[in-house]
Amino acid sequence: MLLKIGIIFALCLTALSSGERVRYDNYRVYKLNASNNEELALLKRMEDTSDSLLFLDGIHRVNRAVKVVVAPHKLHDFLLILDTNKIEYELVEQNLQTALDKDYEQIETRATTSRRWTSYQTLSNTYSWLVSLANSHAANATLIEGGKSYEKRSILGIKISIQNGKKQKPGIFLEAGIHAREWIAPATATYIINELLTSTDEQIKELAENYDWYIFPHANPDGYMYTHSTDRMWRKTRQPYDTCFGADPNRNWNASWNSVGASSNPCSDTFAGSAANSEIEVLSLSNYIDSLKNKIKLYISFHSFSQYLLYPYGNTSALPDNVKDYEQVYNATTKAIGNRYGTVYTGGNIYDAIYPAAGSSVDYAYVNAGIRMAFCFELRPNGAFNGNGMELPAEQIIPTAEETLDGIVAMVNEVKSLGYFD
Repeated sequence: MLLKIGIIFALCLTALSSGERVRYDNYRVYKLNASNNEELALLKRMEDTSDSLLFLDGIHRVNRAVKVVVAPHKLHDFLLILDTNKIEYELVEQNLQTALDKDYEQIETRATTSRRWTSYQTLSNTYSWLVSLANSHAANATLIEGGKSYEKRSILGIKISIQNGKKQKPGIFLEAGIHAREWIAPATATYIINELLTSTDEQIKELAENYDWYIFPHANPDGYMYTHSTDRMWRKTRQPYDTCFGADPNRNWNASWNSVGASSNPCSDTFAGSAANSEIEVLSLSNYIDSLKNKIKLYISFHSFSQYLLYPYGNTSALPDNVKDYEQVYNATTKAIGNRYGTVYTGGNIYDAIYPAAGSSVDYAYVNAGIRMAFCFELRPNGAFNGNGMELPAEQIIPTAEETLDGIVAMVNEVKSLGYFD
């Protein structure tokens, strides 16, 4: 009863809007490439000192593409600095608002509990759908709550446990949407929930029947709501910090917190928070994971974009002691992802494959929660996509989800073969 009351309250809050949306008229998106450490340091200073530049990629490696959104009034100075310092750049989007308008047109705004995965859903619709699933599949699906958000929304999830006579089954934990603007992540998570409960495919039925699944499509509900109501490009939570709002919830976990790849500036998109677990979303989810100690054997996190499969660590280039097993699972998973549509995934350990990033959920799962297999999927599109990277057309939701589920089938089978579910 308490959970249902909380859900109703959360759904009511979801309907609130903070007013007009932020507009990005004539904001341009550039792709930059720093060819040496001096150019890299310059880009880093630009990120830290200008609120008219929104960097969409971490600035940590030379010869790696970095996308940046540039405000119109900043354009002249921005290009002058690049030209003066001979930094390579390419215009990939002339007017960001045009792309964002298309995104907003792909939101299913009608209140509905049906799902076809041909549009992006509101938080309210997804929560209503989860409630309806728990009712229609009462024997196998249970609503779970990973805590409350800063704005008192429920972090609502679902536990799938098929009743087949097995008393103790290995647990698999999946969280998505921790970065608010990465809409494809929760969309993919809900598709997988539906497949686990309804698919007649023998491989998927085996996944559903032999494991307990704990799935949270929206680990950052306030931020997701804010991307719909106010600012499509919002990434963080919504807790205020003086004149700025929010922290990066995937830099806030208690795992080498704020040691590298994060910012102490509250206005930064990678602000690590005032302390480890300062964000109630992270604190409550980590407590929930801790309550499942020894039950969870595989941890999965969905992000976008870049088509990477990543594993620990984010704070150091040192590799996990079971890195050979990680490589084996990685190879099987990326191969399976590519089989259906030819989608190419790369990756490896977070620090080297993408960028240093301390305080991530994957590192927390591996280091603190004792979950020996922990992975992050960076879903479509890839880094070569000409756009801001968030704007994945809704017609790609199903293909993205299908190939991701193919990868998870392979991942689970490989993890099983290595004995981690024993």
